[in-house]
Amino acid sequence: MVLAQEAAAQLGLSRVLLVPTGRAPHKEISGDPGAGVRLEMAGAAANGDVTEVESFEVDEAERTGEPSYAVRTLEELASERDEELVWIMGADAAAGLEEWRNPERILELARVAVADRRGVEREAVVDVIGRLGGTQRASFLEMPEIGISSSMIRERVAAGRPVRYLVPDGVADVIERRGLYR
Repeated sequence: MVLAQEAAAQLGLSRVLLVPTGRAPHKEISGDPGAGVRLEMAGAAANGDVTEVESFEVDEAERTGEPSYAVRTLEELASERDEELVWIMGADAAAGLEEWRNPERILELARVAVADRRGVEREAVVDVIGRLGGTQRASFLEMPEIGISSSMIRERVAAGRPVRYLVPDGVADVIERRGLYR
């Protein structure tokens, strides 16, 4: 939610869609609760947030049962909306964009807003986006360094350690109620 809030503030976005991954085509996550629970947690995070952004909304675009590809999601969103799309991502994801399905089309469908990530040089991201012909379609976000990751949250829960204040209260409630990551 920090990234969504920062992107909204820095880019002047009045609405941010949270699109939880339906089925990742490239990696398996141990103890993955599934698309439905990811959707529930995104909703819990969005509903509990009060910011200057008019709304954080959750979109079910990737809940098809098919492997989730950004290009497919963006094509669906573009067909439903008359506004410019901005795909918000971390520098780690952006540095690997060439490996995604049809990355040039992703940059046609949306501008990309990239948040710096520890261990990923900004120049590497600039090089990748340049090779894809998207230099004018990308911008970088200034992010506070908070050091919280989804894998760290899963590890803390598995170890019986608290995650309150590290995730939105609604997300902590879903994790507890469903007994996730234990």
